[in-house]
Amino acid sequence: MTNDQMAYLQRYGIDYAEAMDRFGGNEDLFVRLATKYLNDPHFRALEAAMAEGDAAAGEREAHSLKGVAGNLSFTQLYDLATRITDALRSDDLAGAQALMPELKQSHEAVVEALGGLA
Repeated sequence: MTNDQMAYLQRYGIDYAEAMDRFGGNEDLFVRLATKYLNDPHFRALEAAMAEGDAAAGEREAHSLKGVAGNLSFTQLYDLATRITDALRSDDLAGAQALMPELKQSHEAVVEALGGLA
C-alpha cells in the first residue's frame, strides 16, 4: 500500500500501520477481513437498541462493535464504541445515546474508506 493510501485510511480513522502489526504484514488478509465489516450487523443493531432505549442490547452490540473495530484497527470507531459500552455499563443510557451521532459519522467514514479497498 502506498503512503497516500495509508494516509487516506488514516483520515477515515483506520490505523493501517497498527493493522499491519496486528496482521503480521499480511495486507491481503487485512483487506479481506476489513471489507467484511461492510456487512457487519453490529452498528445497525446498536442503532436500533439505542433508538428503543434498550440498554442491555445496546451494551452487547456496542461491546461487539468495539471488538470488531479494535481487531481491525478502526481507531476512532473503537474509541467511540468503547465510550458507549462504558456509558451503558454505568447505566448512562442518555450519555451513550448522545455519542451515537459521532459513532454514526465514524462508522460511515470507515464504510467509505473500505469502499475504496473492496
